[in-house]
Order: sequence, then C-alpha cells, then structure tokens
Amino acid sequence: MTDGSWPAPLASDPVDAVVEVPGSKSLTNRGLVLAAIAAAPSVLRRPLRARDTVLMADALRSLGAVVDDDGDDWHVYPSMLAGPADVDCGLAGTVMRFLPPVAALATGVVRFDGDPRARERPMGTILAALRTFGVEIDDGGREALPFAIDGTGSVAGGDLTVDASASSQFVSGLLLAGARYEKGLTVRHDGKPLPSQPHVDMTVATLREAGVEVDDSEVDTWRVEPGPIGGLDFDVEPDLSSAAPFLAAALVTGGAVRVPGWPRSTTQAGARLPELLTLMGGECQLDPGGIVVRGTGRLDGLDADLHDVGELTPVLAALAALAGSPSHLRGVAHLRGHETDRLAALASELNRLGSDVVETDDGLVIRPRPLHGGVFRTYADHRLAQAGAVLGLAVPGLEVDDVATTAKTLPDFPAMWLRMLEGGG
Repeated sequence: MTDGSWPAPLASDPVDAVVEVPGSKSLTNRGLVLAAIAAAPSVLRRPLRARDTVLMADALRSLGAVVDDDGDDWHVYPSMLAGPADVDCGLAGTVMRFLPPVAALATGVVRFDGDPRARERPMGTILAALRTFGVEIDDGGREALPFAIDGTGSVAGGDLTVDASASSQFVSGLLLAGARYEKGLTVRHDGKPLPSQPHVDMTVATLREAGVEVDDSEVDTWRVEPGPIGGLDFDVEPDLSSAAPFLAAALVTGGAVRVPGWPRSTTQAGARLPELLTLMGGECQLDPGGIVVRGTGRLDGLDADLHDVGELTPVLAALAALAGSPSHLRGVAHLRGHETDRLAALASELNRLGSDVVETDDGLVIRPRPLHGGVFRTYADHRLAQAGAVLGLAVPGLEVDDVATTAKTLPDFPAMWLRMLEGGG
C-alpha cells in the first residue's frame, strides 16, 4: 500500500478492463457477528479481508470466539463470551455499533476505543438502548468512545424505541444480538427517516439466513424472537459500493469496465449503481457473468435522492464535478457523521480544485467548472480517497493524500487502480 501523497493516474486512453472486487464489508461483518454468537460453527466464504473486517475478527477473538483462516474462507467457532477485553474500533462504524450489544452478553469488562475521529462519531443511541435493559456502561458522560461495558452474561431484552436517524447501524447492531436476549427484542425507530434502509434489510436477511425469526412487517419496527442462532454457510457477495470508482472510470474515460459476480438480487446499497450511472450517461448491462458499464462520451449531471445509498455519494460527487451540467445530490445529511463530515469535505476539496460546490442542509449542489491539479485531502476517509482517484483520471497533476486509508475496505486499491488502467483483471 502506498503511504502519503499519491499522484492519481491520468487516463490517456479509454479503460477496458475486468475488475474483481473483494467481498462486501457489510455482509462480512454481519456474518462475523452472528457466527460468533451462534449455536454452531460457521464458514464465511470469500469474506473481505480489509481493515474494518480484520478489526471485527480481532474484536470477536478478544471476546473468546475463534476465527480461523482457511484459504479464501473464514471458519468461526463460537465460545462463551468473556472479558476483560479491549476492542479497537478503528474508524469502523460496524465495529463500534454492532459489538456493544454483543459485549453486553459477555461476562466481565469490555473496553471500546478507536481512532481519534471515531471518538467524534455519535454513539449515544446504542448506549442509551443498552442502559434501558440494565447494562452497565461507563462512558464518562460522553455518549461516545471510549467507553466500557461491564456485562453479566445475559440481557433481558424486550421493547425499545430509539431515534436511529443518525445511523441505521444503531438498529442493525441491536437486531444482530437480539435473538440472544432473554425476551428477544423489538426495536421501533421514532425520528426522521431512517438512513440507509438497505443496510437494515441486509441485517434482517442475514438473521433469517441464520434461522432467526424476524418480523419487519410494520414500518420502522423490527421484532426478533428469542432463540438460538444457527451456524452459517455464507457466501459473501462482492462489495458493490467498492466497485463504484472502477465503474465510474468507464464514464470518465469513455471506456468499459466489467465487474464479475454482480448479484441479480441483493440488499447492498450499491445495487443502485446501474440506475445512477445510466442517469449520468453511462450504459449498464447485467448478464450472468456480472455487470459491464460503458462510457458513451457523455457525462451528465445528476439530480437524485441518495438517502438510502449515501456511501455512493463521494464517487458520484466526483463524477458530477466532471459532468457537463449541474447536479443536486440530496437526502444525505447523515453523511456528516461518517468517517468525516463527508459533505463539508467534498465541498471543500472540490472547490479547492476549481469547482463550484455549495452545501445544503442535506446534500450538495455541484456546478461543474474547469478543474486544476492540487492535493485532494481525504480526511482519513476511504470513500474520499476513491473520489480523488476518479477525479485524477481527468485532472492532470492531482494528488490524493493518505491513499492508504482505502485499506479500510479495499486492501490494495492503488494497485487495483493501476491494473484497471493497464487493462488488467
């Protein structure tokens, strides 16, 4: 992995490449959590091995689960969960929000901390929810990292109302552990519309795959019945959101990029990429072998509500800055609480390169202008780094700082990017 400032490669020709993206981070970490608290061993086939998922695996190991490598797969053997343990969350929202409800099932103290920016990410919703069930938590009144959970080995569970408008991960984290609570768990969301609904749908689907009974028939309400969690034999789909910068390269360069293994049906937010890239002027074809995206020589602005697919916003914003007409990206106020304030960061970095970007309450208005080279800062955010690489295809002299942050979800992004430009697979 390259450290420091990375000269983003300029595309001299249309790309023509096959890009195999690794497994989904979201599916891998959901599978790991369920496997660690299941009643039988599990296997996760072709999981993502990147910073966020390694942090999750290491955290579960610290609590007593066994996560063994077996070639391309992970075998997980559940065990009695116990502290004392220290959980390094890094910048992974899935670790800091999925594991506290699991740590409450352990005996002993489990301490959570992470990167400096992680201490700024909201955690009050999940901590307050656990306190409702009598879980003892010491967070010094911060409602944020660092904190410690002193578990007794069981959680009563029951009914719970939360405001998860800051992150759907609060709902997912509770649901994943809910079947192990004595009364199960009913979670009701009461607040502004839940962001990233597909991620909650993914959680529900993964629970059902493990044999857990979940009732989501009522809007913004989820009921998880108490009972054992079955072992998983889990095929991890390719990470569709990680495919976004590569597919975007086809539009920027007027070339073609194929991503094998694109699922016909999925709960991943990246499933909307074909629709969104088509609206921006691309041609997208799904076939049994995967997806092919072709650039047409035209790059149009986009007016879209990205509320359910906010993680795609940085790459789409980069495309919008290169487009031939203005864009309005809406519905993503929750991105201010991600690895960085993504809306402020995108506006700042695109404007420094010469674009005309205005922040709104819930998004960005982007009016394309001729761009010039410079350093594109990433704020330790992997999605920002990917956006910078997309811009660099068309903007000479652009450098991406801290490109190593892409290891959060893509272990060797710079090498993958160069292979794509060289026509590799």
